[in-house]
Formats: sequence, structure tokens, C-alpha cells
Amino acid sequence: MSGSEDIAEKLKNALAQCDETDTMAAVEQLLAGGMTADKVVAVCNQGMGLLGERFDSGEAFVPDLMFGGAIMKKAMAKLEPLLPKDAAASAGKTLVIGTVQHDVHDIGKDITAMVFRGNGFNVIDLGVNVKPEAFVEAIKKHSPEFVGMSVLLTTCYRSVTETMDLIRASGLRDKVKICIGGAAASALVAEKSGIDFYGETAVDGVNWSKAN
Repeated sequence: MSGSEDIAEKLKNALAQCDETDTMAAVEQLLAGGMTADKVVAVCNQGMGLLGERFDSGEAFVPDLMFGGAIMKKAMAKLEPLLPKDAAASAGKTLVIGTVQHDVHDIGKDITAMVFRGNGFNVIDLGVNVKPEAFVEAIKKHSPEFVGMSVLLTTCYRSVTETMDLIRASGLRDKVKICIGGAAASALVAEKSGIDFYGETAVDGVNWSKAN
């Protein structure tokens, strides 16, 4: 394992264990070693994934998820100004984003909004527990190219489908491209809901949006 791979592994484990000191030190080391900010973000996302696995297995608890999210936000505050920007690809494009109704988790949504802003997108953040009607109103008001839905809880699948149904019923479906992300999201959820793209990470979402 190379030096950078070793540090990346330490970063993933530090985030998974909610170790703020080691997380920030590893971020600094990877940047100093020449790893690009978007790749460091990808490593951080893997660490948050490991934390989610610890939670699923009963090794971590809700306070750990909250603390891990706070550490991730701190790392992103360091990385955001360093993210590669493609003004030609993203200038003037708008993303409306929100966590779906009955889900109050904001960590993934906030990180995604930050990464999109860092890449030159206009971001309209609707917050959490966003009703389908609020998504529709935002599409009408802002005429975005993209809509992003975040969903962490599997119990909120119905909120995703209800949002999509209302967007269709409002005659807006063909006016926007829609993506989904979050711990409860998947390519299968996107396919069944008629969503255009599932992004495993915020960077995946940005890359897809730039290509569309």
C-alpha cells in the first residue's frame, strides 16, 4: 500500500470512529501529498459509509452519526474552496435540493449543496422535511435545470414517490432532471420512482449534472 493509500485508509477509519483530530490531520496530509480535493471528498464519503455500517450493525448510535456528520462538515469547510471548478460547464445552472418529507437529516444534503456551490452552481436549499408541494413550488419559481432529493430513512420512500407523482401531475417533469442520494437511496429506488440519476456521492451528482 502506497503512502497516500495508507493515509486515505486512516482517514476513512478516523471518520468511521468519529475521531476529529485524526480526520483533519489525514485531510491535511492527503492535500499536502498532492491528492485533489474532490478525491479527498470521495475518501471522506467512504468513511461516512463505514460509520453508517457501524450504525447498522449496532456498533455506533445516533449521537455518533451526528458527531461524524459534524466532523464531515468541518472537513468539507476545508475542502470546498479547493474543489475543481468548471465554470463553463456549470455557469447559470441551478439545483433545487431538499431532504424529502418526514426525513429531518441534513448532513448529506448540506454536503451536496456545498459541493455543487463549489462547482459554480446556483443552489436553492429547501431544507429538511420538504413536502412534495414545496418541491413543485420551487421548480415553478426558480426554473432549475436539476432537482436533488435526499433520503436517509427507508421509511420515507413514499415521500419520494409522492414528490415525483406531484411533479408529473403539475406538468413539470419534462422541465427538470432529477437526482437522488442518501443512505436510503439506490439505483433501484431511482429506477422505480422514475428518477434520472442516483448519486452515491455528492461528487457523482456534480459530474452527472455537468454532463447534462
